Amino acid sequence: MIRLCSASESRAKLLDNFGVSYIQQAVNFDEESIKSDSPRAFVYRVAKGKMERARQEFGLEIPLLTADTVISVENRIVRKAKDIDDARKILLCQSGNKTSIITALIFKSKKLEFIDIAATHYHFAKFDLNDLESYLQSGQWRGKAGACMVEGFCKKYIQKVEGLESNAMGLQVEKLLPWLEF
Repeated sequence: MIRLCSASESRAKLLDNFGVSYIQQAVNFDEESIKSDSPRAFVYRVAKGKMERARQEFGLEIPLLTADTVISVENRIVRKAKDIDDARKILLCQSGNKTSIITALIFKSKKLEFIDIAATHYHFAKFDLNDLESYLQSGQWRGKAGACMVEGFCKKYIQKVEGLESNAMGLQVEKLLPWLEF
């Protein structure tokens, strides 16, 4: 049993799919307080901040798991869209481009700490503008890093993938599993 310190439905679903027992209890951490131009440094600092908060709130009686994910296009951090116009702009940057989805996870128990930062790279075809508008109107982009749903809207535009799909969905569970034995 672990404590997933995230409100992410995608992360919970991934743990379910891999048969990992967990309690889901998000922590309140201000991601906007982190300043970094490096996508990898940013996700690490956010995951670390969430872990520090989780440790203060919950202790280590149940091992803790925190994570953060960002989108990077041309090595620039792309955050969650603020509104539909921002989502449109963000998605148009990804259209016909290479998009990297970077996730940092930190797993901490009384016995060990495991940290992993992974990237999954997607090469997208140009998005159909009518399809893009339908996706935007659906609101499914809300709360998603880079407004991107590789398991949804973006899936049919993927030309090439390098890396783990689970990482792109917010948690590289395959890398975590060996550490859950301790």
